[in-house]
Amino acid sequence: MKLEESYIMAFIRNIKSTAILAVILTFALAISACGSKPAGSADTSGGAAGNKSETPASTAAPHIVKHAMGETEVPAAPKRVVILTNEGTEALLSLGVKPVGAVKSFTGNPWYDHIKADMEGVTVLGEESQPNLEQIAALKPDLIIGNKMRQEKVYDQLKAIAPTVFSETLRGEWKNNYMLYAEALGKKEEGQKVIAAFDSRIEDFKGKAGDKLQQKVSVVRFMAGKTRIYLADTFTGIIFKQIGIARPEVKSKDTFAEEITKERLPEADGDMILYFTYETGDGKGSQQEKDWLNDPLWKNLNAVKNNKVHRVNDVIWNTAGGVKAANLMLDELYTIYEIKS
Repeated sequence: MKLEESYIMAFIRNIKSTAILAVILTFALAISACGSKPAGSADTSGGAAGNKSETPASTAAPHIVKHAMGETEVPAAPKRVVILTNEGTEALLSLGVKPVGAVKSFTGNPWYDHIKADMEGVTVLGEESQPNLEQIAALKPDLIIGNKMRQEKVYDQLKAIAPTVFSETLRGEWKNNYMLYAEALGKKEEGQKVIAAFDSRIEDFKGKAGDKLQQKVSVVRFMAGKTRIYLADTFTGIIFKQIGIARPEVKSKDTFAEEITKERLPEADGDMILYFTYETGDGKGSQQEKDWLNDPLWKNLNAVKNNKVHRVNDVIWNTAGGVKAANLMLDELYTIYEIKS
């Protein structure tokens, strides 16, 4: 009887151990199931490496941008950007953003030579002064960037298509505009690095140029039926001011440009003359240049007689007005001043 009781007790203990083990295994499987994902489910931990510091673009929050027309909420990482200024096109490209649509370059077919390789496949949206609103809408942009000076009249129509950010002006404001565009794109830090790199090049040039910066440099532009002396508040003038290049005194109340007649050509003289010609393809700008350069008054200028005249590219030195052009201008200045970069 006692033997039978011992067998019964051993059997009961075995059943309890098995039950406890089963409970433990069930609990472990439940925990494992909670920590796994079904096949094909999204990884929200920051990628395969589990980098939790990275936030997917889709979950990043939109941000408010203050601009010339007020305040606008823009996407955190816009993917379909329309740009309505030439200088803005250069800003986007320098930040690694290819627009889906852009206004055409002032010269070129349809883009300036120094950007056309990067603009392949971009939809042309008409002129800066008159962008094609139907084409813009058809592109379904998630951000439009423009300029109050150029497109104020159509701002309400543009913002009805997509969030729209406007810079204030295009006269001498290229750095401020650049940083506004970078902010709108969610690339403020990248923009700061681009500007810092340009400023570093300026300091290098200044240090190497030394006393050469004391030479007074006159800037002249030939256009169809017009000749201008370009002054402080131009694209060239702003960069010259940052470098510290001396300029001749000009009797003008304007700070942008002074239009002159041939009789006033002596006002264009300097220790050095840099000139460029705006040619749209009809030959009129080139004809103006030819007529003035062959005039005895031009040939009698001190800079001309001293062989201190340089013809430079109108697009780079004035018309494009963007960060890529600014760097190309600086490249050319190194050559003109015979300085190694």
